[in-house]
Amino acid sequence: MPLLNWTGKHPVAPKPATLSIDSILYPNGRGYPKSRADGRLILGDNLSVMAALLPEYEGRINLIYVDPPFFTNRRFAARIGRGEDSRKPSKWKLAEGYHDDWLDLDSYLQFLYERLQLMHRLLAPNGTIYLHLDWHADAYARLLLDEIFGAENFINEIIWTYHGPSPIKTAFNRKHDTILTFAKGRDYTFNADAVREPYSPNTVTTFNSSKKAGFGKVPDLERGKVPEDWWYFPVVARLHNERTGYPTQKPEALLERIILASSNKGDIVADFFSGSGTTAYVAAKNGRKFLAVDETFRALHTTRSRLTGTKSVVSFESNSEIGYSVPTKASGIKVKVQKDSIRLDTALDVDFWEIDPDWDGKVFKSAVQAQRHVRSGEMSLELKTKIGGKLCIRLVTVQGKKYQLDI
Repeated sequence: MPLLNWTGKHPVAPKPATLSIDSILYPNGRGYPKSRADGRLILGDNLSVMAALLPEYEGRINLIYVDPPFFTNRRFAARIGRGEDSRKPSKWKLAEGYHDDWLDLDSYLQFLYERLQLMHRLLAPNGTIYLHLDWHADAYARLLLDEIFGAENFINEIIWTYHGPSPIKTAFNRKHDTILTFAKGRDYTFNADAVREPYSPNTVTTFNSSKKAGFGKVPDLERGKVPEDWWYFPVVARLHNERTGYPTQKPEALLERIILASSNKGDIVADFFSGSGTTAYVAAKNGRKFLAVDETFRALHTTRSRLTGTKSVVSFESNSEIGYSVPTKASGIKVKVQKDSIRLDTALDVDFWEIDPDWDGKVFKSAVQAQRHVRSGEMSLELKTKIGGKLCIRLVTVQGKKYQLDI
């Protein structure tokens, strides 16, 4: 098979990150305080984080979905306002999201190559990887995957189609992404029955009206069909109840089809470009364990907030070199503590707050949480919990600033 070469192409042996646990999330108190984590959120550069995960996870991850930068050479902003008019972007409240800008194509390809090599090592023998890109770099990525995973392990080139406005006036509107699917080996997981969908009404009518339809092949119309390799799902901009404000967020239905098809309950699902956390969220809802890695706090904060709506206990970890820290003092915050409730009084624009009712000064165990509603922006400023010892409160503002109060 032909190989793709570029200036500076080389294998890499990255220095493993040093990971430390900052907190554990028990959604609405489920499992508090002893249940082990079902998932891990890790803040740090995914190259060094994956290197750190090798001793524990090499050959053990059953499914990897990654939605890396697309080589668009753009900088994406996150929407942090609530209740805004989606038709008036000039009035949106924005914050920094993530960068997808590169010195040149060579640097982008080296970036992708290094990470795909580690993903191959982490993937289980029966595992599958889904690499989500678009027209900017999908052709190059196919050659990288052929080299690393073997062309014989190619499964699908999935086309995700969607609608939406386009500024293009000199070509057909570009309204699809490409998801390249490769296996680690031939004995990979694929649960066809988990993703079947109904046949179209026209197909059902045709087979019911003529015995000659299908040239003698009669499908099981009640069982339904396995979807084709082109999928239509609306973009998140059209799904009001899913929006988090994080840029380039992917729809839950897209990830659900992938996760149901290529993993089983109890399997480990990983996303090393976690972004808004759709992979982790859908994995948790479907009984999978998960790893989610991103280098920005806003991404993992978005993910963690979404996971409060699941039953999964989640640890939040960081690479010590990132320098993640929570300020211990904050002005303008008042707390009213009663027997079994805590009320927050602050002028800060709070996005999320949580309580550890028995703080040990080491790992924050979040027993109760409250967050702003995605659409209305409303949030409860009173949480009920039994206080067992030293009380600790953490909060994150809309701007992404973090505060901690020891009471």
